[in-house]
Amino acid sequence: SAFQVRAILLIMRPDDANVAGNVHGGTILKMIEEAGAIISTRHCNSQNGERCVAALARVERTDFLSPMCIGEVAHVSAEITYTSKHSVEVQVNVMSENILTGAKKLTNKATLWYVPLSLKNVDKVLEVPPVVYSRQEQEEEGRKRYEAQKLERMETKWRNGDIVQPVLNPEPNTVSYSQSSLIHLVGPSDCTLHGFVHGGVTMKLMDEVAGIVAARHCKTNIVTASVDAINFHDKIRKGCVITISGRMTFTSNKSMEIEVLVDADPVVDSSQKRYRAASAFFTYVSLSQEGRSLPVPQLVPETEDEKKRFEEGKGRYLQMKAKRQGHAEPQP
Repeated sequence: SAFQVRAILLIMRPDDANVAGNVHGGTILKMIEEAGAIISTRHCNSQNGERCVAALARVERTDFLSPMCIGEVAHVSAEITYTSKHSVEVQVNVMSENILTGAKKLTNKATLWYVPLSLKNVDKVLEVPPVVYSRQEQEEEGRKRYEAQKLERMETKWRNGDIVQPVLNPEPNTVSYSQSSLIHLVGPSDCTLHGFVHGGVTMKLMDEVAGIVAARHCKTNIVTASVDAINFHDKIRKGCVITISGRMTFTSNKSMEIEVLVDADPVVDSSQKRYRAASAFFTYVSLSQEGRSLPVPQLVPETEDEKKRFEEGKGRYLQMKAKRQGHAEPQP
């Protein structure tokens, strides 16, 4: 049957959280990715073939259902739910446990896609051993999810020419005012044993940048509410300099959408040019000291591109709102 891994991760420490004691979305994304990488690498090496490591290709849209706090214990459980010829779908659940009261809450459910890369040659994608399904429908449902994500990945590739440019003396509430970038030299501690960056490390940095943009825009305590699909377009190798840029694309009354782009610059390898490694949209909400949601200052788009991105963000927001009302899921 499908492999399962259950990892009880450590107690959440102050450096995992914001000033109000809520654990960063990026910390949770990193834990999810670590569990996914373990289970998919284990599965891909379960037959006598070439040894490989599973690399993260995509994370489906994920909602942060309830905040996790400092002092709580994170329970992460992962399960392989579908395999195609060259990819593995892993579903991960995160529960938070208050060890003083014993109360447990579902914090997050995520779906991740991994691709097995050969240890001898990390540019070579290997075949995935098939998984045994307990029900016939499981394979059919999995295939539908696989086809849908494949299509969506193709669609996000065309957006990848965009660059975030700095603007002098921007006005408050404009896109330029809150846009932020973080430059990071990829070291050995960011990487797998095979010299490319863990997907979880990249996602944590992406969430950090999105958080800075949100905090600059509304000057309050902010938390990650959801992340739209994160696509990893290319591997990032050790020694690269990565630039993670974030800009506000849309605001509703209570939420902010931030586009985050990751560009990798292989400084040690002059034969390779700078390239787009990953991209995603993060949604944040603003909270009072007591943890109640606050109204968000409205974004003022100035250029034609900003207005276009605002309308696209509004479309995504309305689509999600309709979906949520249809499902009547708990509001983040």
